[in-house]
Amino acid sequence: MKYRSLVFDFDGTIADTLEEGLKIYNRMAGQHNLRTIQEDEVHYLRQMKLSDFLEHLAVPKRLVPKLLYKGTRMLKARIGKLPLIEGMGEVLPSLRSKSEHFGILTSNSTENVQLFLRNHGIEDVFSFISSTSKLTGKSKHLSSIRRTFSIKAEEMIYIGDEIRDVKAAKKAGISMAAVGWGFNAPEALAGTNPNFLFHQPDELHTLVD
Repeated sequence: MKYRSLVFDFDGTIADTLEEGLKIYNRMAGQHNLRTIQEDEVHYLRQMKLSDFLEHLAVPKRLVPKLLYKGTRMLKARIGKLPLIEGMGEVLPSLRSKSEHFGILTSNSTENVQLFLRNHGIEDVFSFISSTSKLTGKSKHLSSIRRTFSIKAEEMIYIGDEIRDVKAAKKAGISMAAVGWGFNAPEALAGTNPNFLFHQPDELHTLVD
């Protein structure tokens, strides 16, 4: 099926922020007496859903909003220097030319996303950027985007790299394309039964061709 509306996650899907995100978390962990992430456990963590990830690191749920806010602010200093996921610079404009609505829904800040896109010369590719300050608040935003543009559920798809992205899309009643180049490993994403599971950015063309 050809989708009218493509909505992308940002971190790990468009922007290669995984390594920097881990560094920022470890800095905050030292400040809040949390356990740090060791390099040899990253593969193990990539198999986890969000709740298991937080439990494994013994991060109190009450602390999550503060860490997210603080981490987003810390990322701002580095966001302009981080790379695009390899291949996305060519794929995104091509997808945009075949889409009616083309946007981003992220847990990162709109300001960070705009700085990143501007630095890579693709700010004008997207017709909207939406942000949620809650790690589990994407489903409501996806439904809101669909209503705003009067899009039928079957005409819209969310593209993201995490198990929570798959859950959000399903809860919103829209299709989901999981990408295996971000945080959650492909095998972990496959276990959530997304509509699509892509391993290379150029495979995204199948959504509009």
